[in-house]
Amino acid sequence: MVVWHAMRRTFSRALTGRLLFLSVCLAACAQQTTRLPRTGSDVRVPYSLLKPVARFKVGENADWVAVERGSVWVTSKGPNTLVRIDPQTNTVTDTIALPGDACSGFAFGFGSVWVPLCAKPNVLLRVDLATHHATALSPGAAGAEGGIAASRDSIWLVSDDAGTLNRIDPKTNSVRQRVALAPGSYNPVFDHGRIWVTSVQGNLVTAVNARTGAIEGTMAVGPGPRFLTAGGGSVWTLNQGDGTITRVDEATLQTVATIDAKIPGHGGDIAFGYGQVWATLSGTPLTRIDGRTNRVVRQWTGPGGDALRVGLGSIWITDYDKGLLLRIPMEQVREK
Repeated sequence: MVVWHAMRRTFSRALTGRLLFLSVCLAACAQQTTRLPRTGSDVRVPYSLLKPVARFKVGENADWVAVERGSVWVTSKGPNTLVRIDPQTNTVTDTIALPGDACSGFAFGFGSVWVPLCAKPNVLLRVDLATHHATALSPGAAGAEGGIAASRDSIWLVSDDAGTLNRIDPKTNSVRQRVALAPGSYNPVFDHGRIWVTSVQGNLVTAVNARTGAIEGTMAVGPGPRFLTAGGGSVWTLNQGDGTITRVDEATLQTVATIDAKIPGHGGDIAFGYGQVWATLSGTPLTRIDGRTNRVVRQWTGPGGDALRVGLGSIWITDYDKGLLLRIPMEQVREK
C-alpha cells in the first residue's frame, strides 16, 4: 500500500503571494491521508460489455463534453466544431464552427458558451447561444489540457504557465481581477462559492473565494493533478502522475483520501454524478468510485475513452481516436 501525505492547514486571506505555495509543499510532508486498498483485478471487466444506446460521429477526434441546459455538447477536431445533441431524440441539433482548436474545454454562462482556442495567438471565444455571434477575447488560455469555469458573476481562466488566474467580467468582456496561483495551475472548477484550481506542476489544489478573489487554502494532492470535479461535499482530482484520485473536503479544506485508481497518463477526465465519481482515460474508458466509501467498485477496460460527463440518466463518454461520443444508460453501470 502507498501512504499519501496531505496538507491540513488553512492559510489566512492575507497570504496571497507565491511564497504561500513553498510553505504548503514543506508542510505537506508531515501529514497523512486515509489509506485505501489498491484496485483489485476483481473489479475490472471489458468495456465491450457496455452497450451504448446512441453513437455520434462528430469529427476525426472527439474531445470535451458538457451537459448543459438539457442538452449535451461535445467539441471535435477535423473539423473544429462545437456540437449540440438533443438527448430526447439522440440527434445533433446544432453545429457551431470554431476558428481554432478548442484545446481547454468550454463553459456556459451569461447567455454564451466560452471556448478557449489554441491559435496564433490563443484567444477566448465568446459565442452567443441565441445568435451564434462570436467575439474573440484576450487573454486566451495558457495552453492545451487547461480549463475554464463560470461562477455567478464571472468567467475564470488561467492565461500563463506562471499561474495567473483571470477573472473576466461578462458585462465588459474584460479582466476585472487577477489572482496569483502556483505555477502550472491550469484547470478551474466552480463549486459552493469557490473556484478550485489544480496545479499539475505543484501537486496542489487551491481554493479561491469566488466573491473576493482571495485564496482561502491550498491542499497537497497526488502527483500531476489536472482534471477535477466537485460533488458529495468534496473536490476530486485526477492525478496524471500516478493514476490516483485525491479527495479534498470542501468544508475543512483538508485532503481526506487518496484512491489508487490505476489510471496514470495524459488526457482523461473526471466527473461526479449520482453519488459516484466517474473517471476516464484512453485504454481504461470508465472507472466508477463510490462517493461514500472512496472505493473503486468497477473499472471497464479496453479501447476508447478520454472525456466524459454524467447527466440525463446517462454516461456521455468520448472515444477520442474514433471521433465518437457514446451514450451509455446509467442502468448499465450501476451496481445490480
